[in-house]
Amino acid sequence: MSLEKLIQHCKKGDRKAQEQLYRKYASVLFGLCLKYSRNKTEAEDNLHDSFLTIFDKIGQFKFKGSFEGWIKRITVNTVLQKYRKDQYLSLVTDNLEEEQEVDYEYPDIQLSTLLQYVQELPPKYRLTFNLYVLDGYTHKEISELLGTTQGTSKSNLSRAKKILKEKLKNENINIA
Repeated sequence: MSLEKLIQHCKKGDRKAQEQLYRKYASVLFGLCLKYSRNKTEAEDNLHDSFLTIFDKIGQFKFKGSFEGWIKRITVNTVLQKYRKDQYLSLVTDNLEEEQEVDYEYPDIQLSTLLQYVQELPPKYRLTFNLYVLDGYTHKEISELLGTTQGTSKSNLSRAKKILKEKLKNENINIA
């Protein structure tokens, strides 16, 4: 069945079509959830919640642009809404505007190792790092998504990078 027909069937509430759509995109979206989650179990919960939202809103997809891009955006927003609701994100009250952004280049390390270190970051740092470094959002977009200032976004990114650099240094992985 073509993707367009599959989506049309999902819009009608066809459970078999929804299962096919899930099977087609679950691994891609799970990888995305894993980036934003503290562990595998939380990523699985986020994936489940994301698909519930996708199936609930699939009627809004108008076949303009990439469907995969649309469901990825829903997934990221679902995860971020969960964090905002659960108050994992709290504003840092120190002077954020004065903190300079630190730029590090990461060496060739196992992706699983880097992912583990990223998952260990405090939630606000992990989300900012993933949105900026891995997904290419700007600080302005991040501040809007997370309900913070651009200065907070820059500060959180800087702190995330410092933590990651320290973890890599502790593993004797040289960083530029």
